[in-house]
Amino acid sequence: MPPTPPAQPSPQPQPSPEPPPQSAVPPFSAALHARLGSPREPELLESSPRSRVWRVALDAGTAVVKQVVDGVDAADADERYGREVAALRMAGRAVDPVVPALWGTDPEQRLIVLEHLTHRPPAPDWIVAYARALARLHASAGPEVTDALPRWQGPTEADVAAFLALADALGVAVAPGVADELHALLVRLAAAPGRALLHGDPCPGNDLHTACGVRFIDLEGASWGSGLVELAYLRIGFPTCWCVTAAEPALLQRAEGAYADTWRELTGEPLDPDLTDACAGWLSRGDALGQRALRGPVDQLARLVHEDWEWGTCTARQRLLHRLAVVAELTEESRVLSAFGALCHTLHQQARDRWPTLLPVPTRRP
Repeated sequence: MPPTPPAQPSPQPQPSPEPPPQSAVPPFSAALHARLGSPREPELLESSPRSRVWRVALDAGTAVVKQVVDGVDAADADERYGREVAALRMAGRAVDPVVPALWGTDPEQRLIVLEHLTHRPPAPDWIVAYARALARLHASAGPEVTDALPRWQGPTEADVAAFLALADALGVAVAPGVADELHALLVRLAAAPGRALLHGDPCPGNDLHTACGVRFIDLEGASWGSGLVELAYLRIGFPTCWCVTAAEPALLQRAEGAYADTWRELTGEPLDPDLTDACAGWLSRGDALGQRALRGPVDQLARLVHEDWEWGTCTARQRLLHRLAVVAELTEESRVLSAFGALCHTLHQQARDRWPTLLPVPTRRP
């Protein structure tokens, strides 16, 4: 094993701008007041720096009010608000919707008013119900989805370069053919068929397990594309999420089967169950090693060589180790990612040798 290089200072991610001071009462417009009444008994709820959230009493019942805030980037906030409203409206038209009912909006204040849903502790096999609901969300895309939302964006050439640089930094030689396989992967992911309504961040915490089933919230990153890129969350370990879990193989098989059955039932379309490309794409995206509010120009894979950091249920190196193992296994018999799969296997062994105290990612949701 090559010696561990001395730690080098690495650029630190810049914290996201602090949101404006939170008001005790959501800023209802005159139109919302006329339609829904005055919000009463407001209670501020925990939320990301990118939004403010209240629970309030309205004439129609308890509601959740979300305001998308801009910090220093109003254009980004406008886009996030527009995506969420478009996705909620589209998904809400389904016969059996898996999103809260949309009671009102105010574009001027970027305000969304939703029915309040009570979350219950998920069952031990929660990913099966989650997968069914995810398929229902994906299948709820209307013909206007390609105009209402942007197409899902996969990894880029910069991600490939960063991943190959990681191998070099860990002392692992990159065999001929790996770069070509990864460039071809980018092309396949960019052209993957499908017009599913994608959540954008379908994480534990953005799924409410209610008496009426699973409901998804926080669709600010909604887009359209192949549903496989989000079904892969179950296998690759929820790559954009604070809560990483690794399900037992039998449970994972049940969940993926439930997704496929539900998708066929609702769309009549067969589903290619091969998640190799989707998982390989998530592995190559170093930006998915940290929370969304802190992502940016920093090469997280280069940073990971010299430091580790916690986010949610595990550290960045634990996430990488898990993803390497998943892709190494999926590519064992691949004809188009065989060289990349061999690299993942070697990188996994090297990472375990270099960081022997790393624990597996959790198998249970906290």
